[in-house]
Amino acid sequence: MSLKEEKIALYADDIKKFNNGKVKENLLNAIVNHLGIAIQSKDAERVSCSDINELDRVRENFLRKKLERTESDEELNRSIKEICEQLGTSNTNKFRATFYYLLTKKYNADSAFV
Repeated sequence: MSLKEEKIALYADDIKKFNNGKVKENLLNAIVNHLGIAIQSKDAERVSCSDINELDRVRENFLRKKLERTESDEELNRSIKEICEQLGTSNTNKFRATFYYLLTKKYNADSAFV
């Protein structure tokens, strides 16, 4: 099994914990492809909800650029905070793929990956 396949299996299991046991494999594959080599770095494959600069990058580079969201910074920050809370404050493994998957589903933006 390749590293990418291993990561997809890991992320699918993680997403199922936070998404009522469901995962759309094609969406997850597209998100993993979007992340590229970031899945190879332990630091880059995770989102730190305590790092304001990181959360700003999620807002600007993922929500605004990839998902093309036009809501205010405040609104988008609330959505990011909501996902942080959903994944758990004590959870140190907030995988970026899971985070992006949940944001994509929240905004019903699967089409950004088609």
